Amino acid sequence: MTREETTSGKAKGHGAAGYRDVSYWFDSLGHDVAPRAGLDRDLDVDVAIVGAGFTGLWTAYYLKQRDPTLRIAVLEAEVAGFGASGRNGGWCSALFAASQARLARTFGPAAARAMRLAMQESVDEVGRASSAAGIDCHFAKGGTVTAVRNAAQLARTRDEVAEARRLGIGPDDLALLGPKEAYELVRAEGVLGATYTPHCAAIHPARLARGLAGAIEQLGVSLLEQTVVTAIGPGSVRTREHRVRAEVVVRATEGYTPRLRGSRRLLAPIYSLIIATEPLDEATWAEIGLEQRETFADHRHLVIYGQRTADGRLAFGGRGAPYHFASQVSPAYEQDARVHAKLAETLAELFPALAGVEITHRWGGPLGVPRDWFSSVGFDRQSGLAWAGGYVGDGVSTTNLAGRTLTDLVLGEDSELTRLAWVGHRSRHWEPEPLRYLGVNAGLAVMTSADAVEQRTGRPARRAAWFARATGA
Repeated sequence: MTREETTSGKAKGHGAAGYRDVSYWFDSLGHDVAPRAGLDRDLDVDVAIVGAGFTGLWTAYYLKQRDPTLRIAVLEAEVAGFGASGRNGGWCSALFAASQARLARTFGPAAARAMRLAMQESVDEVGRASSAAGIDCHFAKGGTVTAVRNAAQLARTRDEVAEARRLGIGPDDLALLGPKEAYELVRAEGVLGATYTPHCAAIHPARLARGLAGAIEQLGVSLLEQTVVTAIGPGSVRTREHRVRAEVVVRATEGYTPRLRGSRRLLAPIYSLIIATEPLDEATWAEIGLEQRETFADHRHLVIYGQRTADGRLAFGGRGAPYHFASQVSPAYEQDARVHAKLAETLAELFPALAGVEITHRWGGPLGVPRDWFSSVGFDRQSGLAWAGGYVGDGVSTTNLAGRTLTDLVLGEDSELTRLAWVGHRSRHWEPEPLRYLGVNAGLAVMTSADAVEQRTGRPARRAAWFARATGA
């Protein structure tokens, strides 16, 4: 990814504290993160990967394992895991940005099923590969419980489960739970039921990202940090002072993509913010549940997400922060007192036992959102340009699938992965400003108001469904 620079070339807002202020995950690594050396000369490689988040790291990992002779360089503006990979909620889930129903309508039921199975396999592959690399990322496959907390959510959830059954998704993959069954998993206030899927693991994402960084170096990959890429093109990656020549150039910059020259409208950087509590005692956890470290959410429109960390905290995040004009990304946007306060309020509403509990960490970062809310991966062999991203917040396992898929594409192998529906997908560009600013923030307002209406009346808010259809989300 690229970064915001001052006239001295230093990044704003991070680095002085060894990057521990990036997130709870970075802080709980237990040590400062010292940047690796950056690019100090022109370079020739076989594969240049821009961005040392999960996409870039997994791609380098699998490519180098499959072909140890490849010369691979990964270029990162800050440090490995600095972006969404080291800030997210730690859900390694089988969620894909586009729904099963949409995939089935667009590509057919068989393609939708293949995509779902590939995502489920990716959850297990993250656990397998991290273990094989000696990375303890606190992987705990407890599944996801998504609570139902009002009548409108219950009606919508029943429709969603019925549609899942029509698509061939059985109760072993997605179960509809009654109030008693739901309460056994998560003891949130006012739960009327829940859905449960086993296809999710809670992880410590910074431990995974930093572990992968070390693993690819051991394999012989050059990881160049503190290296600000300004532009990419066929056969070339450019910084302000140097050039990397490569047969294959992989764009793996996600929410920071708009900072690359000519890429401002490819992805919209939309911020998701998170809080973490102090460690909770066992009596408090007995009132909350999540005994198997299940990840949790509820069926509101404006996404929330949480997990029980390995050290007994509750990490809880959600959308709601505004989109910033012209796709701007800044460390200043990672702190929003209003949104962080709302997250703490929502957490106490869900779990009254947490009222007054100390919030020790507040952070956030940008997600990469394509215009049609459809993640993609691809490789243009003629130009040598490859890409993956647009995960809309569901990237922890999707990046692993991307890395394995890019490996097959770059090595010229026809496989089940290269035939998946998202391969080669091209989202249309976002609208120019001010239309982009008005549209994205209008969507946030619609989803927020729809949740308020449903909580107050118990009736489904049609405005949310209308907005989803209008935007293609």
